[in-house]
Amino acid sequence: MGEVKAYIAIGSNIDPQENVGRALEILNAEAPIFALSTFYWSPPVGHQQHEQPPFLNGVCGIVSAFDARNLKFRVLRSIERRLGRVRGADKYAARPIDLDIAMFGDMLIDEPDLHAPDPDIATRPFLAVPLYELIPEGVLPDSGASLASIVNQMDTSMLSADEALTLRLNERFIS
Repeated sequence: MGEVKAYIAIGSNIDPQENVGRALEILNAEAPIFALSTFYWSPPVGHQQHEQPPFLNGVCGIVSAFDARNLKFRVLRSIERRLGRVRGADKYAARPIDLDIAMFGDMLIDEPDLHAPDPDIATRPFLAVPLYELIPEGVLPDSGASLASIVNQMDTSMLSADEALTLRLNERFIS
């Protein structure tokens, strides 16, 4: 398999500014980052807002020489473990880092533990909006829906851009 442009969703609500930067640094050493979205603060999913801190979310574009399975389980999960992520029964628990494949080229992957594009793109603004920023002409290979149409139908009022952090991360990884 040759190189593929993949888009990785990044989220954190435990020391997020530090952990997002560290995750990007480790990821960039494995698969070069060519683009970073704006990073947004949003309330946690699946919990009352007062039960845990807000999440910092964004998307990065990478050039991957790995197939999707190795990218997810050898690279992304390894980074999560290095940064202290422990997966438990509560899939909405607070976490130092969460890394997922949002899109893997224009491939449609539907396996029991691996999906691309991420099925949450259609329902989660903190995933759809940053992905749309990076690929404004993007179309989901599973549904044929454009990212523009998905984002235009979403309530994005809960997203709060962190322009300062976004600028620092872009200067560090893209410039």
